[in-house]
Amino acid sequence: MSFEVVLVRHGETEWSRSGKHTGTTDVPLTDEGRDAARRLGGHLGGREFALVLTSPLERARDTAALAGFPDAERDADLRELEYGDYEGISTPEIRETRPGWDVWRDGSPNGESLAAAAARADRVIARAEAAGGDVALFAHGHFLRILAARWIELGPEGGGRLALATAALSVLGFERERRVLWQWNDQSASSSSSGA
Repeated sequence: MSFEVVLVRHGETEWSRSGKHTGTTDVPLTDEGRDAARRLGGHLGGREFALVLTSPLERARDTAALAGFPDAERDADLRELEYGDYEGISTPEIRETRPGWDVWRDGSPNGESLAAAAARADRVIARAEAAGGDVALFAHGHFLRILAARWIELGPEGGGRLALATAALSVLGFERERRVLWQWNDQSASSSSSGA
């Protein structure tokens, strides 16, 4: 098996800029986020993909469209981790009442478990394997981190070791038959200093 899965985290939103946990709330891209998404198109434009999927949330759909993939297929499995009671709240704010809280260890009250998000990631990986070629996925920070952890056969909490900026590109692939991370958190394609 030899194909690549290109992961694209959506561009910046007001909530991602301020560090608020953004699961199901449909927050639009900032102007900077839209510009970064357009610059991603210059990097991805020459690639052929057998399958392009996007989260149904606006910030991911718009990133895909601005990067040159307006017809990306929506897949609900690509939505962000659901933060329950911590939706719209930053980690420092949560830690005011719950010192030392860590989403990767402690989860969120009334939120989605890492195991449930990992099951969604596994379904997306199965779709990628069946696509017959390279795949592009436009989605969200915590979910893509979980997906990458599952790709390299780690539990979903392994995603906690894989920081991922907005409008960053990552590439999953193979070294012989072994699943590997070929590239992670590359922000150069979306950076205003990239020349694209």
